[in-house]
Order: sequence, then C-alpha cells, then structure tokens
Amino acid sequence: MFDMSYAKALRRIYSSLHGKPLNWVVTGSCSFALQGVPVIPNDIDLQADLPGALAIEQHLSKYVVRKVKFSTAEKIRSHFGELCVNGIKVEIMGDVQKRLADGTWEKPVDLEQYKRFVEFRGMEIPVLALEYEYEAYMKLGRFEKAEMLKGSIASTEAL
Repeated sequence: MFDMSYAKALRRIYSSLHGKPLNWVVTGSCSFALQGVPVIPNDIDLQADLPGALAIEQHLSKYVVRKVKFSTAEKIRSHFGELCVNGIKVEIMGDVQKRLADGTWEKPVDLEQYKRFVEFRGMEIPVLALEYEYEAYMKLGRFEKAEMLKGSIASTEAL
C-alpha cells in the first residue's frame, strides 16, 4: 500500500518526533493503510494537541509550506499547517474539534485515549484506533469512508 516516497517521509517524520515530549498520531488514509485497511494514502495527516502541532512544525521546520494557524470549516476546526516531506503533502492538525448536531463544538480529541501503535519498518508509529476514526467520520457525515472503516474493523475482529 505504501510506495517508497511515503515510507521515506514517514521515516523522516518519525526520526524527527520520536522520543520528543509531544503527543501526536498519524491519522487519515495513511493511518488506515498502516492498520491494514486496503487504501492508498493521498497524504500524511498528523494530529496533535496545540503544543504538539507547534512542536511538529518546529521539529520539521525546513519542510513547512503553511505555518500552523487556527482554521475553521463547516464541521471541523483545528490549528492547521502543512509540510512537504520528500515530496509528500503532510498536514498538521492541532486540537481538532468537530461540530456537534446542536451546533456546538466538541472538546478537542483526547489522543491518548485512542492512540495505538503500529509497527512499520522498524518504527512504532502512533495512530488513532480505527474504531475512533469510524465514529469521527460518522460525525462529519462522511458515511462512505465510515462504512469502509466499519468493514475493516469487522474483518479484523473476525480473525
């Protein structure tokens, strides 16, 4: 599922962040692929709390395309930035919040609660649990992606 450029970008990110006192995970399509979901990543999404997002930007400063700043869309908001690592688009999201049905914003995600580690080429990559990702996509109204994740979760549990 990973071509060499993604593997190299992940190694660069991991080597820059591993062992540092910050709370981060890989999320989105790259996380799904790392967890065995049959998808081809279209970028690498890094999620952290706000201090973590700013630290990621600092530790990978030579790759910054867009500095981390607060950004809001209809159903989601975060402190957002963008990197380009080995030609791969890397998005940084800090203190992600999703809009609830009543129009209020949920608290930022507690990454520690949903963090799992996946071994990839000798690295222990932190990712968000697929069960959490499923719920998040349901809240965002992205039902097709949520159903794909639900199928992968069910097939993993059947093993």
